[in-house]
Amino acid sequence: MTTALSFLFVLGVLVFVHELGHFLVARWHGVRVITFSLGFGPKIARIERGGTEYCISIIPLGGYVKMAGETVEEDRTGAPDEFLSKSKWVRFQVYIAGPIMNLLLAWVVLAGVMTQGADEPRYLSAPPVIGSVAAESPAEAAGLRVGDRVLTVDGEPVATWSAFDLDVLTRAGRQMTLLVARDDGQVSVNVTPTAVGRYEAGDIGVDAVKRPQIMLVNPGTPADAGGLQRGDVLVAVGGDRSLTQERVIETIRAHAGQPLPIVVERAGSEVALSVVPEGSMGSATIGVQLSPYETRRIDPGLLEAFRLSAAQNWESTKLVGRTVRGLVTTETPVRQLMGPVAIAEMSGMAAERGLADLFNLMAMISLQLGLLNLMPIPVLDGGHILILLVEGVARRDFSVKVKERILTIGAVAIILLMVTVLFNDIARLLR
Repeated sequence: MTTALSFLFVLGVLVFVHELGHFLVARWHGVRVITFSLGFGPKIARIERGGTEYCISIIPLGGYVKMAGETVEEDRTGAPDEFLSKSKWVRFQVYIAGPIMNLLLAWVVLAGVMTQGADEPRYLSAPPVIGSVAAESPAEAAGLRVGDRVLTVDGEPVATWSAFDLDVLTRAGRQMTLLVARDDGQVSVNVTPTAVGRYEAGDIGVDAVKRPQIMLVNPGTPADAGGLQRGDVLVAVGGDRSLTQERVIETIRAHAGQPLPIVVERAGSEVALSVVPEGSMGSATIGVQLSPYETRRIDPGLLEAFRLSAAQNWESTKLVGRTVRGLVTTETPVRQLMGPVAIAEMSGMAAERGLADLFNLMAMISLQLGLLNLMPIPVLDGGHILILLVEGVARRDFSVKVKERILTIGAVAIILLMVTVLFNDIARLLR
C-alpha cells in the first residue's frame, strides 16, 4: 500500500505540474483549453469550469491538456482562440512550458530538501583514493591496490570519490581504463565492473578510505567516563590504525573489563583516551553509536540551498546526457533503463525512509521527465518544438501527410521505449 500511494503521489505531482505549465501558458495567450486531465482513459471524476473540463482518468501513467484546434486532423474554424491559429512563437512557449515546469520543480523541491540539512559522508567529496580492495573482485584481478589514487576514467579527469563511484555505477559489463597514481608513478589499469543487484549497478570491489566516527555517546557509559565525545573520529583502537566499523566493534567486544586505549581526532588534533568496555567477553560495549565513515553537517540557508540544488541538478543533467549518448552508441545497456514498476518500487522504499528521501526522489524524476520531454522525438514536446523550428527555418509548414508520418514514427519510438522499460521492470521482479 505504501508503494502504491507513494508512486501515485510522486507521479501525480509530476504530471500535474507538467500539464499545468502547458495549461497556464496556453490560457495566458488566449488559447481555449477543452480538457485538463490527470491520467488517460475513462474518466473517474470530472468538473467543468470556465469552458474547461478538469478530470481524473483511470490510467495514472501521465496526463494531457487538450486545446481547441490543436492538430491538423481536427475540424478547425480558424478562430483566434484555436492553438494552430497562434503564431509559432506562442506555440513554442506552450510546448516548452511543461518541461520547464518539471525542471523548476526539481530545482525547488531539491532546494527544500537541502534546507533541512544533512550529515554528508566526507569521503564522497574527497579525492578517489582506494582504501580497500575486495578479494576475488574485478579490481583485484586488474591489479588495483590500496592507496591508488584514481586520476582519470576513460581519459576523463575524476576529482572526487562521488564522481568515480558514479562512473563505475553506470558502466556494468563495460571495460573501463583507469589511470592511477602510485608511489612508483602512474599506471593504466583496465577493469570491467560486474553488475550487482536487481538494478545491475556496476561494481569493481573497491571502497574509499573511511574512518569510523562517533555519532552519539550515551550518558553514564564507559565511553562517557572515558572522555569520548560526539564527532570524535577514531584513529586507533587498541593500537590498531587500520580501522573499519566492524574491526572496532570486534576489538571492543574482546576487551571486556580491560582498559582499551583509543586515539581520536578532535578539532584537528589527536587525543589519547582509555575506556573499559562493560559486559561479558565477546559482547562487551562502551555505549556509543558508531558511523562507518566521517560525516560533515551541512545546514545551508535558503539562498545557498537553491545554489546547491542548481549545481546538483546540473550534474544530474550531465549524467542523463551521458546515458542518452551511451544508448545511442550502444555503450549503455538498455536493460539498465527503468519503467513505472521500478519507479513505484523506488517511491515505496523512499517513503519508508522518510519524506526527505521521497521528495529527493521526486526532484530526480522531475528533472529526468523534463529532460526526456525536451528530446527531439516526435510526439514529445521536444519533437513538436523541433518541427516548429524546421518549419520556421524553411518558412513553410509541413503538409498534413508529412506531419502524420513524423508523429507516427515518434509514437512507434515511444511505444518501443515503453515496452523495453516494462520488460526490464518485469525481468527485475523475476530476478
